[in-house]
Amino acid sequence: MAEETLARRLTLTQATAINMTDMVGIGPFITLPMVIATMNGPWFLYAWLAGALLSMVDAMIWSELGAAFPMAGGSYNFLKETYGKTKLGKLMSFLFVWQTMIQAPLVIASAAIGFADYFSYLMPLSYIEGKIMSGAVVVLIVILLYRKIEAIGKISMVLWVGVLVTMLWIIFGGIAHGNFFHPIAHINDGINLNYGFVAAIGFASVKSVYSYLGYYNVCHLGGEIINPSRNIPRSMFFSIVGIALLYMLMNVSVVSVIPWQQAMGSKFVISEFMNMLMGPVAAKVVTCLILLVAFSSVFSATLGYSRIPYAAAADGAFFKVFARLHPTKNFPYVSLLALGGIAFVFSLRLKLVDVIHAILAMRILTQFIAQAIGLLLLRKQRKTNLFPYKMPWFPVPVYVAIAMWFAILVSTGLEMVSGGLIAIAAGCVVYFIKAKINKEWPFKPSAAAVTKLKN
Repeated sequence: MAEETLARRLTLTQATAINMTDMVGIGPFITLPMVIATMNGPWFLYAWLAGALLSMVDAMIWSELGAAFPMAGGSYNFLKETYGKTKLGKLMSFLFVWQTMIQAPLVIASAAIGFADYFSYLMPLSYIEGKIMSGAVVVLIVILLYRKIEAIGKISMVLWVGVLVTMLWIIFGGIAHGNFFHPIAHINDGINLNYGFVAAIGFASVKSVYSYLGYYNVCHLGGEIINPSRNIPRSMFFSIVGIALLYMLMNVSVVSVIPWQQAMGSKFVISEFMNMLMGPVAAKVVTCLILLVAFSSVFSATLGYSRIPYAAAADGAFFKVFARLHPTKNFPYVSLLALGGIAFVFSLRLKLVDVIHAILAMRILTQFIAQAIGLLLLRKQRKTNLFPYKMPWFPVPVYVAIAMWFAILVSTGLEMVSGGLIAIAAGCVVYFIKAKINKEWPFKPSAAAVTKLKN
C-alpha cells in the first residue's frame, strides 16, 4: 500500500507551512482587484470573509476524512472509502485521479502564469517572453522537488518565512501610513442587502475562494505526516485562521492607501501600493517578494498533487507506471514528471482568469461535493468512535458546505460547468476501457438481466 512505502517525516509546523505557502501563492495579489471590481464597493471585504467561512466549514469534512484515512493521495482514498470498495467507489476514486491529471496542472500553471504576469512590473515581457517565463517556473519547480521529503520539508519552511515577511511588510506599511482603520469604519457605506448583493458575493467568492484553496494539501501528504490524526486537522485550521487574518489585514492595508475605486483597476496593486508608501525601490523589492510567494505556492501545490496519481496506482486503481518510486530518493518521480509536463503545456497556452474558473468547476464537481456526500454515507456505515476527529454540529456543516460549493459552482459560469462535465464523461469512458482491458467491468448485470438476454 502507498502509506507503507512513504516515511512519516513532516511535523505539524512543516505541514502548516506547506498548507499556507500553497494557499497564498500569487492568488491574493492578483485577485484582490478582481474581488473589489466584482463587489464594486467598500463591502468587498465580505467576499474574503465568505471565502474563509467556506474554507473553515469544508475543512471540517477534510479533517474527519484526513484523520481517519491518513494516506498519500488524500481525496483518492477518501472517495474510495466513503463510497465503499465497490464498483461505484472505484469509479469515483478513478474519476478524482483522472480530473487531478487535468486540474492539478491547471493549479500549477495558474501560479506560473501569475508569476510571469507580475514579473512584467519589473521588466515588460512580450507574449512569447511571458510564456517562456511561466514554462521556466514549472521546470524549476520540478527540479527542486526531485529530492527526498526531508529536504522538501526544510525548503518549505524557508519559503513560508518568505510568505510571512511579504504579507507582514504590506500590512505594517498600511498601518504606518496612519489611515488603516478607515476602510473598516466605512465597510457598510452604501450597502444594500438585496439579491444583487448576494449575487455579487457569489461571483466575488469564486475569486476569493481560489486564494484560500490549499488548506487541505496536508491530506495529500497523509502518508508522510507525523501523528496524522492530530496534526492533519490542526494544520488545516491553523492555516485557514492564519491566512484569513493575513488576507483581511492586507486588503484593509492596501485600500487604506489606495482608494478601492482606484485599486480595482490596478494590475500591480501591491507594487503600486508600496511605491506610494516608500518609493520605486521598495516597490521593486516587494514585487520580488511576491514572485517568491508565487513560486512557493507552485512548489507546495506540485508536491501535494504528485502523491495522488502515485497513491492510486500503488493501490492498483490507476495506470501502474505512476506507482514507481525513485530508487534512491524514495519519491513518486513518474507522477511528478507527468504532472509537471502537463502543467508546462498549460502554462504556455492558457489565460489566468479562465484557469481560475476551470480549477474551481472541476474541483467542486468531482472532489468537494462528492467528498461531502461520501462522508454522510460513511457516517451511517461506521461507528463515530472510529473517527479520530469529529466535527461539531454534524451533519449541519456538511449540508452547508454542499450548498455553498453548489452556489460557487453556478457562479463559475455555464461554460466552465460544461467543461467539468465533459472531463467527467471522458474519465468515465477511460475507466470503462481500462476496466474492460483488465477484465474488471464496473457493473455486472443482474441474474434476471442475464436470463432475459439469453431468452
